[in-house]
Amino acid sequence: MVNEMEIKKQICEVGKRIYARNMVAANDGNISVKLNDHEFLCTPTGVSKGFMTPEFICKVDENGNVLQANKGFKPSSEIKMHMRVYQKRPDVGSVVHAHPTFATAFAIAGIPLTQPIMPEAVISLGCVPIAEYGTPSTMEIPDNLEKYLPYFDAVLLESHGALTWSTDLIAAYHKMESVEFYAELLYKAKMLGGPKEFDEKNIKKLYEIRRKFGMPGKHPANVCLNKSGTNCHNCGGHCGGEDYSNMPGYQYNFGCDCENSQGGVDEAAIAAIVRKVIAEMK
Repeated sequence: MVNEMEIKKQICEVGKRIYARNMVAANDGNISVKLNDHEFLCTPTGVSKGFMTPEFICKVDENGNVLQANKGFKPSSEIKMHMRVYQKRPDVGSVVHAHPTFATAFAIAGIPLTQPIMPEAVISLGCVPIAEYGTPSTMEIPDNLEKYLPYFDAVLLESHGALTWSTDLIAAYHKMESVEFYAELLYKAKMLGGPKEFDEKNIKKLYEIRRKFGMPGKHPANVCLNKSGTNCHNCGGHCGGEDYSNMPGYQYNFGCDCENSQGGVDEAAIAAIVRKVIAEMK
């Protein structure tokens, strides 16, 4: 088991990465890691994520109360948002919040990332909905976020940024990278006249591949927020016997027998899967 100092170093390294990749500016963004059900490490408020060292990192309990923090440091005021994710998703081990430029531009424009334009995004990320605007540092953000937590591992925060979560810190960070890459490609494709989307048949293939390999986390294989009712790459259906039809803004598309596995799969396996699917689609 990795000790706390190693996790603190890892948080600092991820902070440097999101800063270097222009996903945050100045003191923006925050990162947290779950140690156990009652202890969490998190980044402090008021510091650049690109210049942190391990002594900056704070420890809080499940309610966001400070358990340990060096003088001059206190947890981010956005820790409430992180704690809501951990509360509603016991499978989550880390949460990353950032302001990546392309993804945040979509969030500001009120456009969710729902168009099926590349296999990697459809298989590993799925749709990325927009959680309604909430005043920073208040309970409005976690309250508006909550209804998306059972079905997604990434959301845009309206007029704010993006939030991703996963089994561990590196996986949560990779999801943030994937959201930004997806948003950038979608933006550029729109500038070139509009992206070519996968048809229903190929979307079904991609979702079946995901289920077969038991990838961890939640995935919009059952519901997807889509304001227009079109261009949604969710495979639809009342999966698991649940009826989500009363949830505002949700549309149904391609029926399926979806499962949410907690098993793991490495990145090399994902890449191999994607190559195989692309070959079959040609």
